[in-house]
Amino acid sequence: MKLHAKLSTALAAAALLLGAAPAWSQTPSAPAGPRVDQARFDLGLQAREVGAGVYVVEGANADFSPANGCNIINTGFIVTGAGVLVINTGTSKRQGEQLRALIARTTREPVVQVVQLNLHPDYFLGNQAFADVPRRATTLTRAGVAREASAYETNLYRLCGDWMSGTETLAPDRGLDDVLDPVTHRGRWRIGARDFELVELAGHTDSDLVLIDRHSGIAFVGGLVFVDRIPTTPHARLTTWQASLATLRALAEHEKLRLLVPSHGPVRPGLDGIAQTSNYLRWLDEHFSLWARQGWEMTEVLRAPVPAPYSGWAAFQTEYLRNVVHLYPGYEQQALRAAPGR
Repeated sequence: MKLHAKLSTALAAAALLLGAAPAWSQTPSAPAGPRVDQARFDLGLQAREVGAGVYVVEGANADFSPANGCNIINTGFIVTGAGVLVINTGTSKRQGEQLRALIARTTREPVVQVVQLNLHPDYFLGNQAFADVPRRATTLTRAGVAREASAYETNLYRLCGDWMSGTETLAPDRGLDDVLDPVTHRGRWRIGARDFELVELAGHTDSDLVLIDRHSGIAFVGGLVFVDRIPTTPHARLTTWQASLATLRALAEHEKLRLLVPSHGPVRPGLDGIAQTSNYLRWLDEHFSLWARQGWEMTEVLRAPVPAPYSGWAAFQTEYLRNVVHLYPGYEQQALRAAPGR
């Protein structure tokens, strides 16, 4: 069995650093997204009311790029009657400031809480604009921010240039231990007239928080669900992720949720995003397992065709390459351990 994991990992990592795409990749036709004015560093943020007092601010369905201001995340905010709850703050100080200004134009209620759904940088690097309010995240997410923040800043300054000007990590300053039960990892949280249910799942990262607004039947599901976009996988555990998606589907059906807001991809009614994400992860798992058992090197995996619809999803050129780099070495190691004579 040919298993040159170190060499193939190095080759793919080099391709990633150089920005090279596999020969079979294609540029997806992504939605236009917000109208970004690069000259004025204006992200063109718009608040869309998806339920009474529940607003989504959609980012570009794409990878990080100066052309989209590196705004690739769907943030949101909810007007509670006792102040505004903000869900995620974006990739940069500029984005956080423009999000806060948008909130002020939309409602007279002040911002009173920020909640961060996982440890990835586009969820919290806008926090400087919210330094005066509590910024909550789970214990594992807070630990992840402390561990990863410096690398995030370095990478995003390289990718995004002046869009990141002045951006420094302002970490979440409060946990959710007063809300989440340590056994069930679920809890109720009331702000003003709104009752929220929080559910801590995992798989996309070590802690993937889901926030459900019980009044509107809308859930902010973070990075557990991707819509028309290749999922990001630097911290992924696919088996755990699939279990969390099954839990999320059961929860959505039980609670009769009408809208799931993913952190990446278009926001639209229904539960299709759960099936999209689950099916893609299953495809990855089955094919990576097969190719590793057959002794394929990583470079061979990168040349293998990827079927529709996945090959046409947003960020395919970059994120599928990262999927391979992040995940395939683990499959090679599993195959090596299972090989005869080991």
